[in-house]
Amino acid sequence: MQGKDTSERRKYKRLSIDLHVEVDEVFKQDYVVIKNLNASVEVFDISKTGIGFVSEASLPLGYYFRSKINLGDGEFFHAVIRIVRAHISEDNKMVYGAEFIGLAPFLADKVDNYESRLNKLD
Repeated sequence: MQGKDTSERRKYKRLSIDLHVEVDEVFKQDYVVIKNLNASVEVFDISKTGIGFVSEASLPLGYYFRSKINLGDGEFFHAVIRIVRAHISEDNKMVYGAEFIGLAPFLADKVDNYESRLNKLD
């Protein structure tokens, strides 16, 4: 299975997005909190289940953060996001994969609306 395209395994399509998020704190269960991070995050893709983002900051795997996901045209939602994977890019930035936690279906549907808007622009 080496060399197989991992996008085939994704349940939902990843959509390009240009979104800036500030992460001030990350947290884990049992009240473990890391505060005052002031991490700048650039989200480059989104799906109904999560986001991909780049940051110069080193964020710990398995930790959560709160974010406002702005999809444009007045569409947004607030979400709790868990960092699930990370690797270093060629330009020494951290590239992360993260999943939405407990996102209500009607909020996840906003990503479908975003995809529809993108398709109309093509």
